[in-house]
Amino acid sequence: MDGITFGRASLLCTLLLWAFQVCSGSVTVNVTPKVEVLKDDTAKLPCTYTVSPSSSNTVVEWYIEEQGTRKRVAFTQGGQGKSDDGTVLTGRVTIGQDFTLTISSVQPSDELVFFCQVTAGPAGVGDGLTMLKVFFAPEKPELTKPSSQAITAGETTSSEIGTCVTKNGHPQPRIIWFKDDKPLPEVKDRKEKTYMIPSVVKEASGLSTVKSTLYMQPTKADKDSVFQCTVEYSMPGDQNPKKVSNTITINLNYPSEKATFSLLNSSPVKEGDTVTMKCETDGNPQPEFEITKDGKDTNGQGGVLLLKSVKRTDSGVYMCKATDFDNLEADLSGTITLTVNYIDPVSISPAQPQVVMLGDKVEWQCKTKASAGHTVQWKKGSEVLSQDGTLSIQDVSYDKAGEYMCVGAVPSVPGLTAQASVNLTVKGKPMIETPAVGEVGKEGDMVTLKCSAYGYPAPQFTWKPSGKESVSVEGNKVVSTVTLQATAAVMKDGATCEVSNQHGTDTKTVMVSLKKADKQQGGSSGVVIAVVVCVLLLLLMVALIYFLNKKSKLPCSKKDKKEVASGEVNNDIVVEMKTDKANEEAGLLNKRPSTEQVRPMDTGIKGLTVMDLGFGQ
Repeated sequence: MDGITFGRASLLCTLLLWAFQVCSGSVTVNVTPKVEVLKDDTAKLPCTYTVSPSSSNTVVEWYIEEQGTRKRVAFTQGGQGKSDDGTVLTGRVTIGQDFTLTISSVQPSDELVFFCQVTAGPAGVGDGLTMLKVFFAPEKPELTKPSSQAITAGETTSSEIGTCVTKNGHPQPRIIWFKDDKPLPEVKDRKEKTYMIPSVVKEASGLSTVKSTLYMQPTKADKDSVFQCTVEYSMPGDQNPKKVSNTITINLNYPSEKATFSLLNSSPVKEGDTVTMKCETDGNPQPEFEITKDGKDTNGQGGVLLLKSVKRTDSGVYMCKATDFDNLEADLSGTITLTVNYIDPVSISPAQPQVVMLGDKVEWQCKTKASAGHTVQWKKGSEVLSQDGTLSIQDVSYDKAGEYMCVGAVPSVPGLTAQASVNLTVKGKPMIETPAVGEVGKEGDMVTLKCSAYGYPAPQFTWKPSGKESVSVEGNKVVSTVTLQATAAVMKDGATCEVSNQHGTDTKTVMVSLKKADKQQGGSSGVVIAVVVCVLLLLLMVALIYFLNKKSKLPCSKKDKKEVASGEVNNDIVVEMKTDKANEEAGLLNKRPSTEQVRPMDTGIKGLTVMDLGFGQ
């Protein structure tokens, strides 16, 4: 007997029993109206009941409803729970002792209406209904553009913008379209300018794949619009989370209305720069361009003109003209006036290197021309010597010799400069710089001495006494370095450096001394010796006092004598050096000091006792 026949028989029996029983019997069944569960999880459908009057022959059965017909899936018999064969839940459903129906590995197809039916003999029959809801989150939506050509703005028919697909969701998710972060109304009527065509595919797993294609009649204002779609789906607890797709823009064609011709260089143009000019329109795609200079064609390509290492002759008026066949009436042209700034090479007069005698005068003139206001400066190194193009040096000295630079610049054009240089040589007798003192550790050591001299022609050096010599040039100076022995004569009188050329001679003495560290060491040794001598003298004085005391040559106070006679004085030497007023007066007036002021004091030397020193009358 199948489940349907058994169900009908049970219903008939129930009616017969009701007809012959007292009307007061009842069965109350309690279930959870709705149970929510995620796909592949386990669902538990509880069922409890009360029977009045009580019955010992109670049967609990679980049914599902398919196509309007109930079909049993599990039941209790003799206190044992069993499941029926041949149902969609066979092998995945059990009924517990508490009559709870447990379904494992729940699938979307399990989303059915479940009935818990309790049959309690004379008390009758009762049942409760439970809805099982199954959920599964879909994949992130994917948004793709059509493979067709660009869309033309202003067309009278709608064009495909993109397709949004989300896979494997349950219950069926919903796709929402967005344009520039604003949701588009859900329109399915293809007569409208903007509409969507949805479709749903039911997968073998019971999950749904949802697709939506957006159609529009875009205008030029949509050229930069961003499109996106979201999928909204259901989860347990009345939650409606969302997942967001990637974004797309449309390739939109629209006619040009105006042209822009611009110079891309941000700084003033100067000779040697690379210049870029760009011509473009507000249409798409860009039309053909023609770029001319003073009416003559240039080598501009794709609306871009590139000029490398420009010259002043590249200055002039450049014109760009475009032709858009979708809008022949539009004036698509623009002009640029290019100014190439320049500065001429700097000219110096006299241009030849100058050689002058020490103390003479020298003067140069510097000139240049430029496309704008310019400056002329004379420099030596980083020092600015003149701002007017004339450099005049009076009473030339040796330190004035060297290279002088004339720099021309256009302040309004950063980096636009020109420069030239001239060299000055100063002739005259040699002049020695004050030499530094040489130092040695001790007499007889080798010492290195330096002698620096100006002069032109380059001076010759003579050292007395002589040694191992080397000569170098440092700027305008010639430097001679000699290494020789620091003899007693050198330590006393130093070494003589003599320089000479055809204009005269100069002589300086370079002194030699001991290094400071050695002098300090010698001074420290002297201090140590002096301290030792003082200690020895102090010991001799103590010994003399001790000797005189033994010979009774030193006067003592009466109190002291009594103490000595009585043998009460310690054998150690006791010395007291009193500096109070009473002792001072006693010494000055030849008075004996008060015995109350005399106290023994330990000298710290064992075995040596000295009584207070007194001065007798």
